Amino acid sequence: MTTRTVDTTQELAAFLRTRRERLDPEDFDLPARRQARRTPGLRREEVAELAGVSIDYIVRLEQARGLRPSAEVVEGLARALRLGRDERAYLFDLAQLRPRNADKPATTAAPPLGRLVADLSPLPAMVMNHRYDILAWNGGMARLLMDFDTLPPSQRNAIWLCLMYPKMRDFYVDRERVVREAIAHLRAAWAAHPEDQVLTDLIAEFINGDEEFARLWAGRDVKVNGRGRKVMRHPDVGSIAVHFETLTPLQDPDQLLVIYRAADDESQSALDRLSGR
Repeated sequence: MTTRTVDTTQELAAFLRTRRERLDPEDFDLPARRQARRTPGLRREEVAELAGVSIDYIVRLEQARGLRPSAEVVEGLARALRLGRDERAYLFDLAQLRPRNADKPATTAAPPLGRLVADLSPLPAMVMNHRYDILAWNGGMARLLMDFDTLPPSQRNAIWLCLMYPKMRDFYVDRERVVREAIAHLRAAWAAHPEDQVLTDLIAEFINGDEEFARLWAGRDVKVNGRGRKVMRHPDVGSIAVHFETLTPLQDPDQLLVIYRAADDESQSALDRLSGR
């Protein structure tokens, strides 16, 4: 991958192709055609019919020939390809049809969010930006994950730590799922911030330095995962299962507040031991 920022025309073409190829023709009420299918998924003419556009238009979009589809066309494509909510938002971002945030990405936590993170103790909590840079954290999060103060700021990135930091390689029990979900979220952020050179460089570093990331990134999965469950292998207290919740402040929409809670009694006991209670 080059270090250019997002080429939305090329990415739109690739995304449309991958989503078309993932569809099962048997799930659609389409007229029977005599010729055998040489490739998986729907044909271009079938997508064109479902979306209400010409075949030539679909061909030109998939060949990245400089078209800028309207909101109506994007809506038709999203419906024809049966995109989920996050995939639909991603498609609108690639078509540059959603308003952009003119502010530069946050590199420090907004002071009220920093104070809130401290007040949430002993619940582990932290603030991240759309790049997964960790901007603020409390003692509970430091005890659960690691003391981020021991790292240079360039390494305080949740995905970088999971992929590149040796002590974190086996930290998550279901590592591939955690990485897959993070990459799907990161792809959505990449399309929403196409001029963010730092983010593009970070993704290039991951692609070139980690085969797992490169493989999952090529799948073009898109999902904004705001809540879920993770199971961790903590070196001091053993297995800890947590539920996480990700909140977006109205005043600072580029910053994400992440809060962990114990998923069961055993995990709560483990967190209590970490906090010295």
